[in-house]
Amino acid sequence: MPPRARPLSPEERREQLVVTTLRLLREHGRSVTTKQIAEAAGVAEGTIFRVVETKEELVEAAIDRAFEPGDVVARIEEIDPDLDVRDRLVQLVSILQQRYRATFDLMQRMGLVGPPRHDSPQAHAWREQQAALMVGVVGDDARRFDVAADELCHRLRLLAFAGAHPRISDGHLVGPEQVVDTVLHGLMRRVD
Repeated sequence: MPPRARPLSPEERREQLVVTTLRLLREHGRSVTTKQIAEAAGVAEGTIFRVVETKEELVEAAIDRAFEPGDVVARIEEIDPDLDVRDRLVQLVSILQQRYRATFDLMQRMGLVGPPRHDSPQAHAWREQQAALMVGVVGDDARRFDVAADELCHRLRLLAFAGAHPRISDGHLVGPEQVVDTVLHGLMRRVD
């Protein structure tokens, strides 16, 4: 018999179950069972239904959580502003592509064709925050480019997105260094 889980408030228990469910959705997709969730969370199956009414409610909460910014904001804010602009942008694209790949994988496992609530006020606010963070990574080096920092970041984000998506890239993923070098230097051979 497994050890009894420590008592949690309903909010704490719901949080624990959402996190556990999200992890299991990444592995099993919609076929995850409440039994699997309960075992992974270390609770009795009936405990789940003390904080949600249905499995689907828990699954939807977990999917919503997957599309929250999570630690992406903190990771972008941790990029050292004293690094060379190329190195900062490579770190930024690496963070974005890790997020994109995790999101693409979850969407595929869940049978989603797009992010849920893509047009919600929260989603718009996150995209605006992400754009501001990216411009912040460019920092004072913005003056070195022929386009405004927000346009540079827009193009960088689009190439990072496409380069991280296995279907858009035809299975030929484009890594962070390639994305950044394409944006910074293009692909044309330099002639002396």
